[in-house]
Amino acid sequence: MKCVKTILFYIFICCTSSSATGQSISVNDSYTAQQLVENILVNSSCASITNPIATGDTFTAGKNSYAYFNNQGGSFPFTEGVLLSTWSSQNSIGPFIRNQGGGDTSWLGDADLDKELGFKTINATILEFDFTPLTNFISFDYLFASNEYQDDFPCRFSDGFAFLIKVKGSAANYQNLAVIPGTTTPVSSLNIHPLIPSFGVFGGCPPKNENYFGGYSSATSPTNYSAQTVVMNAQTNVIAGTTYHIKLVIADDTFQYYDSAVFLKAGSFSPKIDLGPDRLLTTNNPICFGESYTIDTKLPTSYSYKWFKDSIEIVGETNPSLSVADTGVYKVEITLTPATCMTSDEIKVEYAPKIALNDTTLSQCDANNDGVTIFDLTRVDALVKNNTVGLSNLVYYESLADAQAQLNPITNTTNYQNKTTNQIVFARTTNSYGCANYAKLNLQISNNSITPQNPVTTCDADTVQDGLYHFDLNAQVTPQVLNGLPAGLVVEYYLNTTDAIAQKNPLPNVFNNTVANQQIIYARIVNGSDCYAITPETLIVSTFSPPNFQEEKTVLCNGSSINLAVNTGFSGYLWNTGATTNAINVNTPGNYSVTVNNPSGCMATKTFDVTSSGIATITGAKINDFDGNENSVLIEYTGVGNYEFSLDGSFFQDEPLFNAVASGDYLVYVRDKNGCGLSNPFKIYVLDYPRYFTPNGDGYNDFWKIKNLDLMPKSTITIFDRYGKLLKELRSTSFGWNGNFNGYALPADDYWFNLTFEDGRIIKGHFSLKR
Repeated sequence: MKCVKTILFYIFICCTSSSATGQSISVNDSYTAQQLVENILVNSSCASITNPIATGDTFTAGKNSYAYFNNQGGSFPFTEGVLLSTWSSQNSIGPFIRNQGGGDTSWLGDADLDKELGFKTINATILEFDFTPLTNFISFDYLFASNEYQDDFPCRFSDGFAFLIKVKGSAANYQNLAVIPGTTTPVSSLNIHPLIPSFGVFGGCPPKNENYFGGYSSATSPTNYSAQTVVMNAQTNVIAGTTYHIKLVIADDTFQYYDSAVFLKAGSFSPKIDLGPDRLLTTNNPICFGESYTIDTKLPTSYSYKWFKDSIEIVGETNPSLSVADTGVYKVEITLTPATCMTSDEIKVEYAPKIALNDTTLSQCDANNDGVTIFDLTRVDALVKNNTVGLSNLVYYESLADAQAQLNPITNTTNYQNKTTNQIVFARTTNSYGCANYAKLNLQISNNSITPQNPVTTCDADTVQDGLYHFDLNAQVTPQVLNGLPAGLVVEYYLNTTDAIAQKNPLPNVFNNTVANQQIIYARIVNGSDCYAITPETLIVSTFSPPNFQEEKTVLCNGSSINLAVNTGFSGYLWNTGATTNAINVNTPGNYSVTVNNPSGCMATKTFDVTSSGIATITGAKINDFDGNENSVLIEYTGVGNYEFSLDGSFFQDEPLFNAVASGDYLVYVRDKNGCGLSNPFKIYVLDYPRYFTPNGDGYNDFWKIKNLDLMPKSTITIFDRYGKLLKELRSTSFGWNGNFNGYALPADDYWFNLTFEDGRIIKGHFSLKR
């Protein structure tokens, strides 16, 4: 892949440089390895330096890839220091010139760096030496600069640097200190860069550890590198008096183009002491209230120590460690022997506020008085925690030792069975800093006695007398429970003692009994979070269902009165009329009711629906006649009763319509079914004509006439033969037709007639003459 870089290098090899207005660094590559290490990088009597070696550029005559640099008062972050590069160190002098490169394939890489970076390196520059610290901590400041920060190279290529350390002579692997803080990722252009946008044929990539990228160079940059990291720090703990081998190495990735450098700050690589991170509230790592904290230099007792608190010497404290118990800024000054050099460090210590917890008592009732019951430990959580926000959930233990060691926590905190009477358990909680505190919880058995309770009785007041009804527990039961007890107690109700002990499934205040007629529930008397006592309460539902108390319907005949009554023997009566007797007399229809009660005060109500009735008045009849078997009569009437109807006064039917009525005269009646009486008779006539007659002189059916037509005196009948010839015209009062025409007997045949009524209605039909 790096062949792309090679091509780009030769395309842009003739790039121009701008005149620099900033101050470039100066570079002196004549310094020896010993000068660079002892006089520049370390420059301290607190460490023993031996065997310094520098290797690098092997092909540029008279030039070294390692050197001393100075910022000459310019903007470069370090005033002076050591420079290690992958080309001639003189090429590091600014300003930046794009696509410039150096090095040679005969200049090899480094196997140890290859192992750290994971690729084959070339053009390696190495500064290594043996180092014996007199303290327990070393560090140095550096920044990485590279010409790999061009185009999309940071997405694909990775010049890199390593600061390798291990105990001298050890077969163990090196530890690389030049890593991104908090990781084991080496510092390189591939691992630290901003967003690289895509352009042309080159794809981009997202930012990587961008907060460690220091910025791109300009035409006035002090170095000849396209970009650099921020100032970084490499550090590790060491053992005083132990000799380590240090190896600082930088190299190109695979090919010699596009070079890089590491700048090491002068004097930063020196033995130091590290008292550890500050212990502050703002960083969430203060010391817990009441704890003693030891600040330890981890250095020999042969050194000379002075300890200070808030800049004031703590007289008499001359040991390598100091035990502290309150907030302050603590400092130690150490004179190291045999070098007689001095070093110091300080640490800020703050203490977390005390976790204020309450020891408390939780009282629970013992249903069978055996000294063992069930406790819900969580009921006192808020009280134990003093309602302090920000504390962790309480964890309970059976001993303080378990609580402090966080062993064997009580898991069934809401259903805990005590082991002994007045047992003590311990609650543990922590604040947001991880500090712990403990509280005692005394589990006490409540032995308060309650006066035996009277049954609570209510009436089954609904329509179904099944012994099931509702109780208002607060109004009907609680006053009796609390009678004579201390003020401030609260009563809860449960179906059984198990629920009452555990305070699970409480009954609603308006409780419908689930066992008919009589049921026992349990009252738990509560004093805050404690159980004061548990007592059974008997609920009785009295039923009252007198016989014959269903709704009654009765009839009042017009102009009369009736008695409404229920049985005697009840404790009281109350009619909706205001009457208080077992019976009343009424003469108007309506709804009447009477409520009775028994000696227990239960009530039952009977209702009477009184409707009016009376004799009907016949107003007429609709008659369909001259229709043979289809003749019908519909009686018309008025009245408020329940009626039945008759055409002869003997046989009655429920409907006023009579079908298949034979011709004739009738007396119609309407009778009230409720016994209020019979209507006046009403005379009707049903007319019809004979379908045949036999004028043979035998005295039977010798004339054709319509019966009762004389009731309609203005009616006329005309008779025709089948050809329409008028044979006879009759008046309603005539005797009839004998079958003759002009004195001659007509033959047997069918004949037609027209019957014309006074109102113009015409009935047409035909009949047969039989001889």
